[in-house]
Amino acid sequence: MRPGQVHQLVLKAGSVGYLMQFSHAFYLPHDEVQKQPLRKATNNNHYQLNANGFQKLSLILSYIFREYTDKKERYHDVIRANMSIFFIELLRQFNKTTSAPTDLYAQERLEMLSHLLEVHFSTHKKVSDYAAMLNLSIYQLNAVTKTTLGKTGSELINEYIILEAKRYLLATSNQINQIAFHLGYEDVSYFIRFFKNHTGYSPEIFRQNFR
Repeated sequence: MRPGQVHQLVLKAGSVGYLMQFSHAFYLPHDEVQKQPLRKATNNNHYQLNANGFQKLSLILSYIFREYTDKKERYHDVIRANMSIFFIELLRQFNKTTSAPTDLYAQERLEMLSHLLEVHFSTHKKVSDYAAMLNLSIYQLNAVTKTTLGKTGSELINEYIILEAKRYLLATSNQINQIAFHLGYEDVSYFIRFFKNHTGYSPEIFRQNFR
């Protein structure tokens, strides 16, 4: 789960497992190369693993947990190293189970687009804006999003904005005009129409029904 992502954890009686939470500053804040496995791993919200893959990842998590509990010398460094191993192994398991061919160029551009959206979604809402940031034409950017996700760049941008809107509607008590302003909409009526066109609900009704 990415920071601020709205979620709900439903567990059955007797469920066991690990919940690992960490800040951006903790895990390799300055090393972009080493952060790539994490960035790639977070492109998927859920991984369905076979027994062998699950066992490998579970062992890594149990080791991280022991380090965090024992707090021996330089345990933070050991945890970070094992987190890198965890994300690499997670991607290995995903690549084993997916049958789709990997277009590394398109995947890298998509990761860059995802990062740019996180930073600029409230001020830049046009495909042309992100194409320029990536030194691509609009056609090339749409080709990347179509190849990797089957969606146009515009659809991807709108989905991200809607997701942010839902997050603020469900996780805060902010008024609709405050949320609209945060998302970069000075015209609240336009934001309400935009939200309803993409969800079928007005922001207020969405909040009442799903909160």
